[in-house]
Amino acid sequence: MDRDQATILAILAAALVMFVWGRWRHDMVAMGALLAAVAVGLVPAADAFAGFAHPAVITVACVLVLSSGLQSTGAVDALSRVSLPRAGAPLLTVGALTALAALLSAFMNNVGALALLMPVALQAAEREKLPPGRVLMPLAFGSILGGMTTLIGTPPNLIVSAFRTEIAGSGFAMFDFAPVGMAVAGSGVLFVVFAGRWLVPARRGAGTEGFETGAYLTELRVKDDSKADGKSVREVEDALEEHDAQVIGLVRDEVRITAPLAYQQVRAGDILVVEAGPEALAATIAALGLVLEEDVREADGKEAADQKPARPKEAAPSGREALQSEELALVELAVLPGAAIAGRSATGIRLRDRYAINLLAVSRQGRRSVSRLRTTAIRAGDVLLVQGPPAAISEFAALFGCVPLAGRALRIPQARQAWTAAGIMAAAIAAAASGLTSSAVAFAGGVLAAMALRIVPPRGVYQAVDWTVIVLLGALIPVAGAMETTGAAALLAGLLLEHLAGGNVLLALALVMMVTMTLSDAINNAATAAVMCPIALQAAQLLQVSADPFLMAVAVGAACAFLTPIGHQNNTLILGPGGFRFGDYWRLGLPLEVLVVAVALPMLLLVWPP
Repeated sequence: MDRDQATILAILAAALVMFVWGRWRHDMVAMGALLAAVAVGLVPAADAFAGFAHPAVITVACVLVLSSGLQSTGAVDALSRVSLPRAGAPLLTVGALTALAALLSAFMNNVGALALLMPVALQAAEREKLPPGRVLMPLAFGSILGGMTTLIGTPPNLIVSAFRTEIAGSGFAMFDFAPVGMAVAGSGVLFVVFAGRWLVPARRGAGTEGFETGAYLTELRVKDDSKADGKSVREVEDALEEHDAQVIGLVRDEVRITAPLAYQQVRAGDILVVEAGPEALAATIAALGLVLEEDVREADGKEAADQKPARPKEAAPSGREALQSEELALVELAVLPGAAIAGRSATGIRLRDRYAINLLAVSRQGRRSVSRLRTTAIRAGDVLLVQGPPAAISEFAALFGCVPLAGRALRIPQARQAWTAAGIMAAAIAAAASGLTSSAVAFAGGVLAAMALRIVPPRGVYQAVDWTVIVLLGALIPVAGAMETTGAAALLAGLLLEHLAGGNVLLALALVMMVTMTLSDAINNAATAAVMCPIALQAAQLLQVSADPFLMAVAVGAACAFLTPIGHQNNTLILGPGGFRFGDYWRLGLPLEVLVVAVALPMLLLVWPP
């Protein structure tokens, strides 16, 4: 091993550790690896950003935009309405949802497909009286499996195709992945649908019922000598925070103010609507010298018996009645991977001041919390229970990357646009599959058509692209090239074949696939493909066989991340709604990965003989 090989391997090892650690986002880690390779001279400075012009990167960006058009026009809603059973056996319902997710993921971004089907899945779980997780985990795994059936189904397929272009002059065609991919996806979908009943933990998912919000709502009157008199809402909340309480409303002169502004002054006679646990209620009252509103009403009733009787205690609105009305909604929002709100708190984004929305509770890995909500950093996979005007909640969810879990009306805003969006996607796929032009050009043309026909507004094009994935791919492609030019990939391939495979092609294929699977369970699948492709190519060269089955093995392995919630974005997305914990995924994921290897290996030898 020479110095250049040791250096690039050290850079890759450091990047893998950072990917697994998760302290920094994957695009930051990839950019750091690229700049490190440039600094030590392994990647020429002039070629440092050539990866951003790579056809695979362009294609990924364009597919994300066209997928956004399918979502926003209601084309996917229309397909789900006609293809999903409205009633039937639970097994049929789960099977139909999982199969539809796999189908959609073959042609659009699989995170978007899952996000659109999640509300339908939760409704189905409630209707069939199933734990939410037993519908959501098969749905998520099905969406991942479906991506391996086409060139555009998942970024690793595009990366694999790009490496084939370098050695053979042409990449894989649109449906070259279908024979192996459909066999794996079909068997995988059947397995998760049938085995999910026993292997998916029956945990309680997040939801408005599960949050038990009503148990914590109390109306407190501000007395003349109260410590809260004259303070701002923010100062009152600062005093209440140590008691795990927060102000979610204020009543003044019989007018209820939902989500009062932080700087609004509290006066004597105001009624504060406070959310606090029963054990913290007494401390909350004592801390600010407040009094229960019902006690005030009862005292007023004794002093003025000839007046209209005070409202009986049992008639006071509480729980869901107090939180919901014609003007207010109580909604659960799942935080998407890479969402703008991830890593930020309700105070940091001024949720109440900007949107008049209250954050009532957070569910994280099956555990619900109503404490320290204002300063709690939100994570991907969390479920947020929010209260506010429906239009404001919709705007907030769209802007900060959240998905409402409540049932949505499956309607098409404009049927003509939905058909047009589907037609543009079909035309781009046909152009790429026929060989008339490259995939990058075909889908770039589709994006231009979508913009011209207002399927995707020009301003919304750049919002539809997941730039973290684009930066990840653009940064790692030159690093992967450095693995080849330094001979580091050949060195690793030689060690793999010599010490583990013993020169056997079948064992070598199995090892490449399983190592790729293992990496994909811990780091981003696109990063896994970029790292493993050079090793797979060198392994094929040393064995003097075709590189195609080895590249396909990388594609299959990179798409199969089923053991952890961090292996794939869709695994993260169902974490909160399903009430899952970190260790719940391997129960269904491990036998599924064994099945994938068992089905994929003979199919690779049959379809892509070495």
